[in-house]
Amino acid sequence: MEEKEMNIDEQLKNAANEQDTTSAEAEENAAAENATDTNVTEEGANTDEESAPADPLAELQKQVDELKEEMLYKQAEFENYRKRTIKEKADLILGGGEKTIKEILPVIDDFERALADKTDDPVAIREGMQLIFNKFIATLEKMGVKKIETEGADFNVDFHEAIALVPGMGDAMKGKVIDCTKTGYTLNDKVIRHAQVAVGQ
Repeated sequence: MEEKEMNIDEQLKNAANEQDTTSAEAEENAAAENATDTNVTEEGANTDEESAPADPLAELQKQVDELKEEMLYKQAEFENYRKRTIKEKADLILGGGEKTIKEILPVIDDFERALADKTDDPVAIREGMQLIFNKFIATLEKMGVKKIETEGADFNVDFHEAIALVPGMGDAMKGKVIDCTKTGYTLNDKVIRHAQVAVGQ
């Protein structure tokens, strides 16, 4: 009888120990699961922080700064272009004037030689003047300057300026240039001075 009671006590103790062991294991498993959940939650929080959008105000400020810098660069570039263009135009004008003077200098040399000549022969003087005049006209033509022809031409407001109307010239001369009082010229086909003419009426 005593042995049976001892066996029952031992079985109860063993059952209690097993229950304690199971409870301990359950507590350990629960703690482990809680730790895992905590880690997952922390990782999720970190991921959310990383994926969270940046401050929109800061982004807009960055874009404004970039646009300001680009605008300043373009402004400086345009200012350089403007100055360069002005300089090129000035150089072109000065260069064109220099070229014109160089072309005319030989004609001036001829005038100096003609003035230095002491001849009194009017025919020789006239011939010399004619040669210099022809040379000067050729020089002008080389630079694109041409005389506007008026002899026997129809009156044209694009090239002529009427300063007088001459009546009684007949139907054949009506609207025709009768006389030219001042020669007109074109430069590269552009009128730089209209010819002043008298027109038949």
